[in-house]
Amino acid sequence: MDTLTAINARRAIKHYDENHQMPIADETKLFEAFRQSPTSFNIQNWRVVNVKDTDLRAQIQKAAGGQEQVTKASLLLVLCADVKAWNKNPERYWSNAPKEVQDYLVPLIKPFYEGQEQKQRDEAMRSVGIGAQTLMLAAKALGYDSCPMIGFDANAVAKLINLPKDHTVGMMLTIGKATKPAFDKPGYIDNREVFFTDSFPA
Repeated sequence: MDTLTAINARRAIKHYDENHQMPIADETKLFEAFRQSPTSFNIQNWRVVNVKDTDLRAQIQKAAGGQEQVTKASLLLVLCADVKAWNKNPERYWSNAPKEVQDYLVPLIKPFYEGQEQKQRDEAMRSVGIGAQTLMLAAKALGYDSCPMIGFDANAVAKLINLPKDHTVGMMLTIGKATKPAFDKPGYIDNREVFFTDSFPA
C-alpha cells in the first residue's frame, strides 16, 4: 500500500478480533518502522511498552474506562517518552556520524534543553505523536488497523507499567484486525480555517 493510500485509509478502529495473533515478523516490521521516526537532535526519546500480559491489560482496561480495544487488539502499546533523554550521554545519539558532525551537534543539545522544562515536555510529546503516526501508517500498510488513545487515567497506567519518574506517558495505541469498520468520516472544517499564507489574518 502506498503512503497516500495508507493516510486516507487509516481510521481509529475500536473493535478487534481478539483471537488474532500478530506474527512476530509483522511486529518486528512495525517496530523497525517506528525507529525511523524523527526526533530532535536524534535523541530518540520515545519509549514503548508492549503490554502482553492479559491480567495487566485487564487492569489497564479499567484505567481506560473499560474500552474493549485495550484487551482485544493484537497489540496494546503504551507510548512514552524519556523527558530527560537530552541529558543522558547525548554523544551516543551521534556515535556513527562523522567526527566533525559530532563535534558540532552534540555540544548543542544540553544548552538547547537545560532549564527549559516546558520545552523538554513539548519535545517528548512531539516525538510520541510523530512515532504514533509512523506506527499507524505502517500498520495500515501491513493490513492492520489501529486506534490512538488518550481516554485513560495516565497516572494509573504509569503506575501499572512502572514508569520511571523522568518519563511521561504520551498515549496508548492499539493495533490489530478490525471486526467492525469505522463509521464514515465525520467531516472536515473549511480549508480557510486551516491553511494560511505567510501569516494569520490581521
